Amino acid sequence: MATSNYPPCLAEALRQYNYKPTYNLEWDRAMLATLKSKASDKAIYAAMEISNVIAKADEDIQKAQEAYADLSDEGVYEMHARLFLYIANSIVLAPQHRKFVTDDDNRLVIRFLLYYFNNCKLAEEVFPGRGYKLHKNIMLMGGPGVGKTLLMQCFSEYLRRIKSPRFFHNLSVTQMVNYYTIHNNLDRYTFYEEKSVGFMPQPENVCLNDVGLNDDKVFYGMNTAVLTDEFLLARNDIWAGWEKFAHITTNLDEEALKKRFMTGDKYGRIVDRFKTYNVIPLLGKSRR
Repeated sequence: MATSNYPPCLAEALRQYNYKPTYNLEWDRAMLATLKSKASDKAIYAAMEISNVIAKADEDIQKAQEAYADLSDEGVYEMHARLFLYIANSIVLAPQHRKFVTDDDNRLVIRFLLYYFNNCKLAEEVFPGRGYKLHKNIMLMGGPGVGKTLLMQCFSEYLRRIKSPRFFHNLSVTQMVNYYTIHNNLDRYTFYEEKSVGFMPQPENVCLNDVGLNDDKVFYGMNTAVLTDEFLLARNDIWAGWEKFAHITTNLDEEALKKRFMTGDKYGRIVDRFKTYNVIPLLGKSRR
């Protein structure tokens, strides 16, 4: 068939759709129009599908935020502040027959944590210049007895009572070591693979207290420092991949903490991962 009057651009356009030209001008023009229509329909359906995925993601984000109380409302904040103190006094400290004391050393820390655990952006404004963020873990740092562990115990109970997505289990390094001696792994504290479905672990939010304490102790051949290192490395992966938090409390200051975790990790991986924490000093004398 003669092709002298056949437009080269038509042949090239057809080839883009993986169609071999017949060189019948009218037929090929009609075929090109049909192929364009089909391609356009596919693009439309693909765009619709992507739009549906985006809409569902936005809906999930909205539902997740609705799971939190709006503490940007000062009245709502005051109610939650009173609830927190009630739980601290009537539930956490009741067995010890003492009251939770709020003073200049912990007042702003409590305000920050109330905002933080309720996913309220006002948390980032409580301590201007420190760079605290809602998406980071919490590291409470202070001397013995200043109330680090107690504060996290109270918040754990408070979050459990309000059924918060940010509820965390309050644990100690001693507990972690004991778990390891029984099970020969840290799974319950890290990925929680024993509840895995379809290769998807089920990690939970936790707070590990007294990090860096008694690191020289060895239980059944396992060094406490090694277990703590493994916990922190695993939990950073969990934080990044599953958005589950691992808060910590420690008696060590920043320099001592850096020295401790550079000892067993010459590459500084753990120290570098401390950038994912809001490092919060808790000042004052022992409250015991």
